[in-house]
Amino acid sequence: MDIPRIFNITESAHRIHNPITPEKLATLGLALRLEPGTRMLDLGSGSGEMLCTWARDHDIIGTGIDMSQLFTRQARLRAEELGVDERVEFIHGDAAGYVSAEKVDVAACVGATWIGGGISGTLELLSRSLRAKGIILIGEPYWRKFPQTEDVAKGCLANSISDFLMLPDLLASFGQLGYDVVEMVLADQDGWDRYEAAKWLTMRRWLEANPDDEFAKVVRTQLTSEPERYSAYTREYLGWGVFALMPR
Repeated sequence: MDIPRIFNITESAHRIHNPITPEKLATLGLALRLEPGTRMLDLGSGSGEMLCTWARDHDIIGTGIDMSQLFTRQARLRAEELGVDERVEFIHGDAAGYVSAEKVDVAACVGATWIGGGISGTLELLSRSLRAKGIILIGEPYWRKFPQTEDVAKGCLANSISDFLMLPDLLASFGQLGYDVVEMVLADQDGWDRYEAAKWLTMRRWLEANPDDEFAKVVRTQLTSEPERYSAYTREYLGWGVFALMPR
């Protein structure tokens, strides 16, 4: 079980696998007013930066589930590095359908709502692990500037314009699903640049180290096209944020 190889290569040097910066991740932790002993579940936990830094800074207890073998190893190493390996656990596995044996105070899926087939299904899944009056965290893209054509949406790596909403509509959709939006932290262009542009050097270094790998052609094609695609489309049109929700 693993994620597609291209992601394990392009994001192998990332600690955070989305456009939020370490500073904004810290801001989010503070905004949630986390208390010592807060129990958290993170579906699609990546390299574990959210759980590890919040365990260090707020004394939370957490479990992360991720399909990437590489990212799960990196998360465990990060926990050891920060001295929180007794407070957080990282499981290599499929987060789809995962329900915590013990109810949690914060249930998160930050940037991987495909786990539940979209926002609605992911909220339903997370709610099954959530204690009464707990908080759900959802990380999700939105249109910062509405695409005028489907080709523009595809340039943002969406399947169609309908994949994402404008920010007011996204916030309204949470209410329609029965949730109050109680906090949000939005990525900015610097966060997008750090997330996307950092992949390019990683790809170049990987190509230099693996010139004869059968996957090298795929990586070379992506490195050649990504800077232009990103600057023309994602950087101009797509926003991203983490939204804190509480059931009504």
